[in-house]
Amino acid sequence: MEPAIRRLIVQGFRSIRSEVVDFDNPTFFVGRNGSGKSNLVDALAFLGECMTTPLRWVFADWGRRRALTYGSSRASVPGPVERLGISTVLGPIDDVVSGARYSVSIVPSEDDLSPYRVEREQCFIECRGEQGHWFDRIGSEPFRTNADGLRPQLSEDALALPLLGGDSRFGPLFETLAGIRTYAIVPDRVREFQLPDRGWNLHRDGDNAASVLRRIEENNPDDLQRIGEFLGAIVPGIERIEVKPYGPKLGLEFTQRWNGSPGSLVLEASSMSDGTLRTLGLLAAVYQRQTPSVMIIEEPEATIHPGALSVILDVLHHASERGQVIVTTHSPEVLDAEWLEDRHIRIVDWQDGETRVLPLGIRSREALRQHLMSAGELMRSNALTGVSRPSDSTPRAQLFEEALV
Repeated sequence: MEPAIRRLIVQGFRSIRSEVVDFDNPTFFVGRNGSGKSNLVDALAFLGECMTTPLRWVFADWGRRRALTYGSSRASVPGPVERLGISTVLGPIDDVVSGARYSVSIVPSEDDLSPYRVEREQCFIECRGEQGHWFDRIGSEPFRTNADGLRPQLSEDALALPLLGGDSRFGPLFETLAGIRTYAIVPDRVREFQLPDRGWNLHRDGDNAASVLRRIEENNPDDLQRIGEFLGAIVPGIERIEVKPYGPKLGLEFTQRWNGSPGSLVLEASSMSDGTLRTLGLLAAVYQRQTPSVMIIEEPEATIHPGALSVILDVLHHASERGQVIVTTHSPEVLDAEWLEDRHIRIVDWQDGETRVLPLGIRSREALRQHLMSAGELMRSNALTGVSRPSDSTPRAQLFEEALV
């Protein structure tokens, strides 16, 4: 499946001064700890959250996690960047929308209640066989658009696109960006009894996995069986997963059988390993009823035996046929997948105080294309390298298109 988001431009976000990233599907961001892989995908996650949550709440939440803008937590970095800019270029979304671009820049505000304001926000929708639609807002200037009937009442700390998401002309783009999901499954949250919810979307840490699995079983029992089969390939003997009520909460039960044994053993989630529960969370993310437009998986190798990673990679490959998949990793075992090609890999490096994203170097690409070595083998031999780039050649792609208006 073609990636929903084809290009990401980030300026002034955490360790990223200015970067341009082109995506394939799936895309693997490979780099050492501390190189900025999480910051890169967090820029997408931040944008997705801005579509569904008021901007001031998003900044309050993300600011509590750690410094949000480039250089703000590094006294040694000269000239911290206070402007935060994100731009996404999208391919076809549906039968009408053939492409889109959405860009926003946010700067500090002197308002105590809202420390940031929208400096500029721009959106353009390309349509098949008809004129496209656009809007452009710059600071306190009047809202401009070619879409008839749009007169949104905007405050300087609110984005326009979430307000226009109910309009059929801008709705497909809004839904795509709002559908960005990041998953870092926490085994203890899957293990504990969970309050039930509708189960349409898996939470980031997997704390509603039981509800999601119950919804999957109600809508497509075959998918729940596939989840059991994948899990059984990792944990020998697992035959079935069931969601059980425990008072007002839900829990998980696993049925396990050994070869030649006439009986079976029923185990609660509390008896399962971290790797098993993390894998189950990833499977629930892939098969959940509302497929994310972009699914970000951070370090799928965590707490999972290297021998089981081939199954996880098969799951991610399958997920890329349902939606866009982005993976962060520093594990050579993850990169041993036979189907992985050079176009799927981006090298993330820490250079001169900022995160840089590099395509594979020529030698690494040729080794993969000629099947001389897998990406994992190249990584083990320190030969998985990116295209060298001078330290002063930071990408300077434009966030906004003046030609639209």
